[in-house]
Amino acid sequence: MSLAEERELLITPIVPENVVHNTKILENIRSLTAPTLGVAAGILGLESLTGFAFYLAGSFLVSVLILLLVAGGSPKKYFRSQTDIWTHEVFGTTSLSSFVLMWTLFYNLVRA
Repeated sequence: MSLAEERELLITPIVPENVVHNTKILENIRSLTAPTLGVAAGILGLESLTGFAFYLAGSFLVSVLILLLVAGGSPKKYFRSQTDIWTHEVFGTTSLSSFVLMWTLFYNLVRA
């Protein structure tokens, strides 16, 4: 760790409990947006790779909104690493399975 990083930690210390809380909030946001994206993909009638591309694009948009609105443009203050906003729980078991479940349900409801 460099001297500048040590000085920054002394000025604005990272509280582990707050980081865990912020990570749980990020998981909640992801677990709510994944089924919503699945509903949208099903209603739009997306199939195969276009549906997964839609999920990735939607997750990217949600990550940008989290970065700008929640983290204020500096995720290092609120999360363990800067990549947590972009990668945490995007391909997690609950988010991806919720997306696929809602996608197939609404696809079949609309197309039936």
